[in-house]
Amino acid sequence: MNIPVQVIAVTGGKGGAGRSNVSVNLGIALSQMGRRVVLMDADLGLANIDVLLGINAGLNISDVLAGECSLRDILVDGPAGIRIVPAASGVQRMTNLSQMEYAGLISGFSELGDEVDVLIVDTAAGISESVVTFLRASQELLLVVNDEPTSITDAYALIKLMNRDYDTHRFRVLANMVTSEHEGKALYDKLYRVTERFLDVALHYVGSIPLDDAVRKAVKRQKAVLELYPGSRASNAFRELARKVNQWPLPSTPRGHLEFFVERLLGPR
Repeated sequence: MNIPVQVIAVTGGKGGAGRSNVSVNLGIALSQMGRRVVLMDADLGLANIDVLLGINAGLNISDVLAGECSLRDILVDGPAGIRIVPAASGVQRMTNLSQMEYAGLISGFSELGDEVDVLIVDTAAGISESVVTFLRASQELLLVVNDEPTSITDAYALIKLMNRDYDTHRFRVLANMVTSEHEGKALYDKLYRVTERFLDVALHYVGSIPLDDAVRKAVKRQKAVLELYPGSRASNAFRELARKVNQWPLPSTPRGHLEFFVERLLGPR
């Protein structure tokens, strides 16, 4: 029996907003709650999940595409039992895959079957075809924004593209690296006002992650903040985010969402 799988794309448009850190720590927090988590580094040409966690991946997605191994072969064990699908770094071809290559890559997820409850897709920055492909295939879009004008404008551009071109209506917003919850809500309000005026979308505020020196220290030591400083303010915020994510509705398809993920990547652009 296939169990429905949540597929969550962590995105935001702008580089430097902290998407990868959010992806890693959200995955760890969900795993600590008993969910079986696979984290996919979908920044296909500039991988950084393995660097963030100090992991020597060996094989990666480019090896799968070359037909040298299966997706299962490249899975790497991460903190708290999460499993990581590492991407290639410095391989330009990976940023411009064909539709069949995407299909070949993602179809490997069907091998995992009942072994995964949550698939977190850490996308690249921007609104390239690669990013859009993964966003279209995901069930939930978690937009990470911070207090920089370009972060809000880039997030709006991404929402506009996904809404107008691909009929996506629901977006969840996380304010990252904020000095207070008030600042986080103010960031969301900025984005809400402009989208409400011009687009037919539903934005949902899921909270904020505080600006916490523990995160910087953890990154420097190539560890997740939840692993190294579990009592920090940032770690507490990631656990609260995971509790909210855990309450999001599961996909209704009886076959589970991994098959749906594959179908969306195979479908017409």
